[in-house]
Amino acid sequence: MTDVLNGKTGIILGVANKHSICWGIANVASRAGADLLLGFPNETVGKRVRVLAAELSAQSHQCDVAEDESIDRFFNEVDVFLDGRPLDFVVHGVSFSEKEELDGPYLRTSRQNFRTALDISTYSLTAVCQRVAPRMSDGGSILTLTYLGAERVVPNYNVMGVAKAALEASVRYLAHDLGPQGVTVNAISAGPIKTLAASGISGLRSIIKWNAMNAPLQRNTTIEEVGDAALFCLSDLGRGMTGEVLHIDNGYHTVGVVAPSRREAFEHAMFQGDTG
Repeated sequence: MTDVLNGKTGIILGVANKHSICWGIANVASRAGADLLLGFPNETVGKRVRVLAAELSAQSHQCDVAEDESIDRFFNEVDVFLDGRPLDFVVHGVSFSEKEELDGPYLRTSRQNFRTALDISTYSLTAVCQRVAPRMSDGGSILTLTYLGAERVVPNYNVMGVAKAALEASVRYLAHDLGPQGVTVNAISAGPIKTLAASGISGLRSIIKWNAMNAPLQRNTTIEEVGDAALFCLSDLGRGMTGEVLHIDNGYHTVGVVAPSRREAFEHAMFQGDTG
């Protein structure tokens, strides 16, 4: 199974550093034989991504998903990268909200940040799919990243929860639109992971500890686990699945009432100041 992407070409948008979920996916895809092109939003991130791309013998180019012109320029580079080959898969791991709006109640969300969060975190998947569709005439796989905050209230996730809910709805509609040409569209809902993007969420360390204590497998999700699940979605192994949200969170999404013993353990850890 280690070479299930052998000879496949793919795009990954969302690598920021070695802690990124998309980096976990890129690593697994590369080891499985894929030829990769990584996209980055600006030159600040690009300096890091170029180094990481070199580790995988991958290419990298700028793609600011908030600008149609930047997306078009990126896909011009994609065509050079493909050099006549088909595009087999795309990973979309892009999201954004102003950090100060991820603290306190959702009620205080500003109109401008709502627009920004929905544009970058949600609409960008559709914008990318518009360019991908003609390059996947023989089928392919599209994968995006979401979180449980799309389904349930998570304190301080706020407008990102709304954006991810819209993203999951987009997955279903895009799966319907692209299904006739053999393209699958799915999402992975990963458990909380301390990434650069997630660091803007107030109380993240407490959320991570709470998930580890209360998930059925009683541990945190890793980027490697998400990468392995992504390999299934992106390869022919996942060819019969589309429009799906796959939870890779050690079962946390199945939990209803928290066992008193686990709540007490968490409260004890909080009292001791252990929220790491």
